[in-house]
Amino acid sequence: MQQIIFILVSVVGLGYAARQFSKIRRNILLGKEEKIEGDAGQRWRNVLLVAFGQQKMFKRWIPAIFHFFIYAAFLITQIELIEIFIDGITGKHRIFAASLGGFYTFLISFIEILSVLAFVATLVFLSRRNLLKVPRFHKDEMTGWPKLDGNLILYGELLLLIGIFSMNGADTILQQLDPQHYADTGSLAISSWLGPALFGGMSEGTLVGIERFGWWLHFLTVLAFLNYLPISKHLHILLAFPNTYYANVAPRGEMENMPEIMNEVKSMMGLIEETNGEVDMGELPEFGSNDVFTLSWKNLLEAYTCTECGRCTSVCPANLTGKKLSPRKIMMDIRDRAEEISKNLDSGNPEFIKAEEKGKEGVTLTKENYDDGKSLFDYISKEELHACTTCNACVEACPVLISPLDPILKLRRYELLTLSEGPSDWLPLFNSIENSGSAWSIPDARDQWAN
Repeated sequence: MQQIIFILVSVVGLGYAARQFSKIRRNILLGKEEKIEGDAGQRWRNVLLVAFGQQKMFKRWIPAIFHFFIYAAFLITQIELIEIFIDGITGKHRIFAASLGGFYTFLISFIEILSVLAFVATLVFLSRRNLLKVPRFHKDEMTGWPKLDGNLILYGELLLLIGIFSMNGADTILQQLDPQHYADTGSLAISSWLGPALFGGMSEGTLVGIERFGWWLHFLTVLAFLNYLPISKHLHILLAFPNTYYANVAPRGEMENMPEIMNEVKSMMGLIEETNGEVDMGELPEFGSNDVFTLSWKNLLEAYTCTECGRCTSVCPANLTGKKLSPRKIMMDIRDRAEEISKNLDSGNPEFIKAEEKGKEGVTLTKENYDDGKSLFDYISKEELHACTTCNACVEACPVLISPLDPILKLRRYELLTLSEGPSDWLPLFNSIENSGSAWSIPDARDQWAN
């Protein structure tokens, strides 16, 4: 009966998780195509050093050490989870214990030591968020769900630890009482003394109940966590790896050129051949981006990868001087907008179909004909965009190589070049550059000083 229940729970839990992750993939692909270029070797180095090695976390070494405890425990504990999964399907108990012998003892002991360190780290992070109130965790964008989300995963970590030590502690005593059914694990680093201390003197039936409780709690907590990831900032646990691979490997200050603008400037400067007086009177392109559809899929991947740690905001000079801009909020807003569009697409409601296509026979709602009358400018104010100094401090600070600057530039380009809007005090600068190639309104040629 336990095997049947385990298989049913696994199929339902994993199937629902797969469905949610497929929606995340669909949401990321709402963005337009972007060609990824650059050295593949550098990209794999980023994956190994930044995603696996947590390299950029150690710029702030105290939280980095505690984060590493949780990260390492999460990775290594999956070995024990594999055993639980095989045991649950086959009806066996600790299937690897007999074949691995002393190495099994070392492995489970190592997991237990990491679990204790993760327990300490969990308490530290709960204290930082709720008692010490580290400023970057208490910005305006971190109220409501983002604050709760940051705590929920830490509570889940505590549940996981309770499951591990309940299972191993009771199992240690049962090995003495019923060696035929409970394989010898050797002397485990923590449970060999914690088990007798907590559960010593209890009846065999009670111990079996505690061991099963811990076993199921461990498995169900991991399964719940897997289904929780798609709605949580902790999705970065998975997406950090592709995001670091696809991260920009060009120099920090190198910005993307717009071919339409670049070709126009080259034509004005005589750097490209004339077209015999022929002028393309086709529809003018839209410059920049105003919604998730005109951002690239890479921008959306970064939004879903964002850990909401706030390191970008904590070093942003605009934010530090009291401006409204928070790079973290920009990424959170992009993700929220993508989620809003996703829910509307799933609804299939024809009210979200573009006006020119409404009423046509056989037309259904797709990302190509979607229009709800909103854009990213309903989430991100122009005041925030104007505050950015393009200094790249946020890009440098991000522990998983996200670039909040890229969508900020695209939104500003849309405002200035497509909407022909922008702060009035910027206009003299643009006019001067256009008319004289200089930032200042000086009548002399730009190179006159050389003469």
